[in-house]
Amino acid sequence: MAKKLVRVRRRKKKRRIRRWIVFLFVLSLLIGGGFYYVNKVYTASYEDLDRGEKSDLRDEAVDIGDDPISLLLMGVEDYSTEGGAGRADTQIVMTLDPDTKEITMTSIPRDTQVDIPAYKVGDQYAGTHKLNAAYSLGEVSGYGAEKLTIETVEDYLGIPIDKFASVNFEGFMEIVDLMGGVTIDVKEGFWERSSLDYDKKIEFEAGETTMNGEEALAFVRMRKRDVAVSYPRDERQRQFIRAGIDEALSADNLLKAGEFADILGDSVSTNLTISELYAIQKTLSSENPSTTTYTIEGQDMRLEDGLYYFVPDDGALQETKQKLQQALDIAPSGSYGNTSSEPNE
Repeated sequence: MAKKLVRVRRRKKKRRIRRWIVFLFVLSLLIGGGFYYVNKVYTASYEDLDRGEKSDLRDEAVDIGDDPISLLLMGVEDYSTEGGAGRADTQIVMTLDPDTKEITMTSIPRDTQVDIPAYKVGDQYAGTHKLNAAYSLGEVSGYGAEKLTIETVEDYLGIPIDKFASVNFEGFMEIVDLMGGVTIDVKEGFWERSSLDYDKKIEFEAGETTMNGEEALAFVRMRKRDVAVSYPRDERQRQFIRAGIDEALSADNLLKAGEFADILGDSVSTNLTISELYAIQKTLSSENPSTTTYTIEGQDMRLEDGLYYFVPDDGALQETKQKLQQALDIAPSGSYGNTSSEPNE
């Protein structure tokens, strides 16, 4: 009855961009420069989930700005399908508590094994899938790409997802390039592979350097070089966010409001209203916010259908569920396991 599981010994090299820095930058750009161009972007970016004011897992709607909330940040890769039926290859659950200023980030592996029920997508698409397929299945079935993805994550983690923001990665690179690049004072030199061309190495020398979109992604995602110990990814990501926002709000770039609106309108989808964006800004821009990342431990395995999936350690998954429930002020249940967490302070 139990499925035969075979541990994967070798992972294929992936060229996909799967870093939460993309979302923080684009979300921060959207709310940080909101006074100037959020109204232009809002109409094109807003996407209603057709579920009323709240998640089905909430007894009542949350008041963003007063209550702890959760957001699902999705990175959609649809360039291979020319903008249709893409896959949400990055999925990160972010919680924000406006009172304590505590923020958590939990990345869910794209290959996570999930079950999609027939009553949502029909018999043709129902069954066992990888999490990143929920987006495309929701679109082709007519159920709704964002809606199916959000509900699948809610079932997996046992928490309500209050809001979402999805980002097209090509749009992110276009934004950085439109700004004329982002200038960052590189603390220590290193190299990283391009996310667009695995065989291409991008070199970073110590000192101020202006990075284009491709270079910026390489800068914030590096984590395997020796220098990552003394110059960790989290520090580089914070550097980039600060520099990116400053650049976005410069006089020259504010004059490009229409061009930014065009890119963001095509690249960002969200059910956050303008007032909610400003409420979130207060938390993100507060002094010394406490940010913690959670990692769900598990294994890459091949199931009897011959496909590879990420299968979490049951204890690790349960612990993550409980910590997210606590972050949202929801009574936790179950027992703790061995989830690893990395403070980002």
